[in-house]
Amino acid sequence: MESCKRSCWVSRNSEEGMFVMTDISRKLARARLMSEHDEIFQCPICASAMRVDNMRSLVCNRSHCFDISRQGYVNLMPHPVRSRYDKRLFEARQAVNQIGLFEPLIEQMCEVMSGVLAPSNPVIKVLDAGCGEGSHLTNIQQRLADQAPCDLLGVGIDIAKEGIHIASRSASNTIWCVADLARSPFAAKQFQMILSILSPSNYAEFQRLLADGGMVAKVIPEAGYLQELRETFYHHTDKAAYSNSQTLELFKRNFELLDIQRIQYSLKVEHTSIEQLIQMTPLSWNASEELVEQIRRKEALDVTCDFTLMLGKLRKG
Repeated sequence: MESCKRSCWVSRNSEEGMFVMTDISRKLARARLMSEHDEIFQCPICASAMRVDNMRSLVCNRSHCFDISRQGYVNLMPHPVRSRYDKRLFEARQAVNQIGLFEPLIEQMCEVMSGVLAPSNPVIKVLDAGCGEGSHLTNIQQRLADQAPCDLLGVGIDIAKEGIHIASRSASNTIWCVADLARSPFAAKQFQMILSILSPSNYAEFQRLLADGGMVAKVIPEAGYLQELRETFYHHTDKAAYSNSQTLELFKRNFELLDIQRIQYSLKVEHTSIEQLIQMTPLSWNASEELVEQIRRKEALDVTCDFTLMLGKLRKG
């Protein structure tokens, strides 16, 4: 049975009556997707154009080669980079996404995006810069498939290989890349929309990558975001409060602000998911184990979500 699964594109799960995508089918599907849209890529080493070679690798005109992994993502980092964002954090973040912590945020983002994405191109290309384990981009693609009158190509990049490895397990029709935003492996003017969701931004690179008329949707945390954790972990310290006024001003200096929205809501996190909530956020990294245990012991926790969504476009000229 196992050898059959490795040689087939899909296998049937006899207990559930479902078809399951194997590594081979996932790799081939993603390689074909990269091949169909290889114009988006440029070599992160020499900046020359790239192509998919034999459905196995991305190769540039100067023969720099990056293999497509068994899971269907491509690592375009010229040199490995260590990140504190590890497998446990990304698995916890995926679990927290599955209980709906970010659902109202994603719903509002899709409403805003569907109102501005126009089918002026055969395919609207959306880059999630700092996609982590891919839940946000996957959910946005699924929603916009019903809302937006156009075909969307999703591209997710993150510097953390562990996040992209998890993202690539999804069944979404998405290109996933391990890549450095400061030296992104994409040609200029390729994307109609760039997403930056609770992630660092590189506005000079965003401006280079956006197609004419392209837009950036950036989400930043506000003072109330996860305040229950912040106030417990950092009570009576300067970390108990949070301000992002400088982030907002920097965005407005780089893009013409089209829309800005404050998105606030709360969600009850049951005891079974509190550990994942703790693990998914860097807020817990420098907190004492005693204070972390205070949160961990709770039967349930009402969690505040507080974000600002900014939509901006390239300035003319």
